[in-house]
Amino acid sequence: MTATLMIGFGAWTYLSEDASNTAEPLQLAAAAAPEAASPPATGAKPDPGLNTAATPVEAPPPAEAAAAAEIPPVDGLKISSQSWRRGGLGSKALVTFTLRNGNDYAVKDIEITCAFNRRDGSHLTDRTRVIRDTVNMKSRKTFARMHVGFVNVNANKAKCSLVTASRL
Repeated sequence: MTATLMIGFGAWTYLSEDASNTAEPLQLAAAAAPEAASPPATGAKPDPGLNTAATPVEAPPPAEAAAAAEIPPVDGLKISSQSWRRGGLGSKALVTFTLRNGNDYAVKDIEITCAFNRRDGSHLTDRTRVIRDTVNMKSRKTFARMHVGFVNVNANKAKCSLVTASRL
């Protein structure tokens, strides 16, 4: 049994070293290929057999360019008011806040994160929650007493902020 394991381990080591040795020269050859195509820096004439023409770079299609320049949905969202209280024997954080959607489209799956601090301002914990509800375009919606997680009993202050959202 031990001999079989040793033979198997030896074969695996040999094959993995062999595979890593063959992959490395291919990467080096690919990296060195563009340097060979550039003309010499000195005043010598370039080799006539050497192709020195620049390869054109394709521009992305207009649809992809527009998607890349599009503003993320979370940028149009804003928390206009927020407060929090304890629930569940003092261990649950229940947050009430109002979201304003300034986008020209509805948003959903809004992720918020809340930072909890002590009375002196020192940081205790962060809690993140995804809201599976929809906020319509150019509107506001209040979420009352939403459970964002369990918090330390020393938490006194909370500050929530938006992380991400999805366009509907």
